[in-house]
Amino acid sequence: MEFTIRHIAPLYKKILLILFCISISSCTEQYVFQSNTFESILVVQANITNELKKHEIKITRSYRLEENGPSFEKGANVYVTDSDNNSYEFEYEDISGLYVSKNDFQAVPGKSYQLNITTQDGKSYSSKTETLTPVNEIQVEPKVVTVDNVKGVQIMVTNFDPSGKSRFYRYEYDETYKIVSPDWKPNKLMVDPNGPGPHPSYLIVPRERETRVCFTTKKSDNLILLSTTDSSEDRINLPIRFIDAASPILNERYSIIVRQYIQNLESYTYYSTLKKLSTSTSLLSQVQPGFNYGNLKSNDDPDEKIVGYFEVSSVSSKRIFFNFRDLFIADPYPPFYTDCQPVELSNCWDAKGCAGATILALVNSKVPEKVYYGKLGDNMEIIIFVPSACGDCTSFSSNIKPLFWID
Repeated sequence: MEFTIRHIAPLYKKILLILFCISISSCTEQYVFQSNTFESILVVQANITNELKKHEIKITRSYRLEENGPSFEKGANVYVTDSDNNSYEFEYEDISGLYVSKNDFQAVPGKSYQLNITTQDGKSYSSKTETLTPVNEIQVEPKVVTVDNVKGVQIMVTNFDPSGKSRFYRYEYDETYKIVSPDWKPNKLMVDPNGPGPHPSYLIVPRERETRVCFTTKKSDNLILLSTTDSSEDRINLPIRFIDAASPILNERYSIIVRQYIQNLESYTYYSTLKKLSTSTSLLSQVQPGFNYGNLKSNDDPDEKIVGYFEVSSVSSKRIFFNFRDLFIADPYPPFYTDCQPVELSNCWDAKGCAGATILALVNSKVPEKVYYGKLGDNMEIIIFVPSACGDCTSFSSNIKPLFWID
């Protein structure tokens, strides 16, 4: 989640874009749209949890409507202090653009924590002191259901806090699925450097890397919030992710890890407001966007705006795995991601229907549209190709097996 001016005022942005489109329809010259007023606002995304690890803090600047994205705030002095006068320092990483704690630490009950930032230009910012929220473990379970006449698997999150002290929840998940290219072959083609004749000839050689089995990981990209304040008990039964049984991501093996953050009322209110401002669905909505103040302030100028929230929350996570047949006993397997129809190409140059130039381009391409599948004839008169995804999963996924993966 990026906290930007785009998220702060999406409704205004829609109105401006509509007016812009109307205006250019009646003009003969192009007009480059630019925002007339702009404030460079510090944007902070920080969450300290009860996990013993190196924590991360993201600090950027708001950006103009016509810009592609935020700029990272580099060179800041960032540290977290607790009520026992301990200090946890963070350092900037160029690769990730994040400030990462130099040492592992965790938030513990009974202590309060404060975020402190001094930017490269000497401006000082700090948060309110925050304490760790209660811990409440979750359970995650897949269930076969039918939603709107579509059969699929519903990932359910359940928990219960008999003390009733949790009440405010935020969720996120990462899903990972295994991909096996159905038309994979252990060999590939390469141009024979010693080939005779005016036209290239080819060698069949083993592949140098894993291209049959891959893994794709995707993160949830929306705010999932829940409150039980209107319920008689602090019990959660939340459908967090529905997947159509015909989705190719279920074709092999699927895994999901769900994280539950228990928030306090103030942080829940902040994220609820942020969600409303970021998901306005109608230009006629009665919800008017505005500035969403968090728990951060400037120590130099009380009128300076700063976006973001320093949250100290307990987190509970649960990962599950399942294969398609674990849930769908008699259903047909989902189709692959693309049609894998083979294509036969004539390995010649001088006659009608020859595809020698096409074959050479496919063999030499770093990101080929199609990959080698087989041949017909001792002299490779016909070479068969399939779409890249069908024979080389690295064309759209990663061949690196996650450390957590269990087959």
